[in-house]
Amino acid sequence: MAQAKKTILVVDDEPHIVMGLRDALEFEGFRVISAGQGKDGIALARSEVPDAVILDLMLPDVNGYAVCQELRRIDPHVPIVMLTARSMETDKVRGLDAGADDYVTKPFGVNELIARMRAIFRRAALARTGTVPELLTVGEATVSFTSHTLTARGREHQLSFYEVELLRMLAEKAGQPVSRDEILAKIWGLEGAPTNRTVDNFIVKLRKKLEPSPDKPQHILTVYGYGYKLAP
Repeated sequence: MAQAKKTILVVDDEPHIVMGLRDALEFEGFRVISAGQGKDGIALARSEVPDAVILDLMLPDVNGYAVCQELRRIDPHVPIVMLTARSMETDKVRGLDAGADDYVTKPFGVNELIARMRAIFRRAALARTGTVPELLTVGEATVSFTSHTLTARGREHQLSFYEVELLRMLAEKAGQPVSRDEILAKIWGLEGAPTNRTVDNFIVKLRKKLEPSPDKPQHILTVYGYGYKLAP
């Protein structure tokens, strides 16, 4: 039996962007559904249950932050990549805090987004056959890779797709340094760049949830000039 196509929801009010993404993603074998307004995107997410979402920040009816929060309530686990014309770091961090898994700044290369979609589904497939247990204990924290949650010091935190996969990858090589370039390639499907802060931003988010003192990490350690490692 042929494998069902992965469905990607594109929420963007610029027809040429939607058309370009649709053509490219469908050529790669994905099923694409789209909406030009935030409310329509939310309705589609409820009815179609997409496997991933590409969401524009600037929408005519509801801003992307609010849409992202609602999408996250509908499905805590669906990967959400936010498109933004803003290059300010604070806007990107706000998007991540709203529940986005990642962001791409306009103008962007379609090939980059396709690479990210491939990496998302590749990691999801590997997770089903991986060697990391579904429950992981790190210091005082317990991570559930099944429910995408991290419980530490009596508080439960929801984890995004990329947070889960980043922790899983570090756990697969516990005690060993993992380079930023390897993380970017295997989780995001991207080639490393000296100015790319994607991995560092997600490490900061994880430390806030996992470490007793995020500014003095004991478990997710920086390997300066290289990457990170998870202390066993």
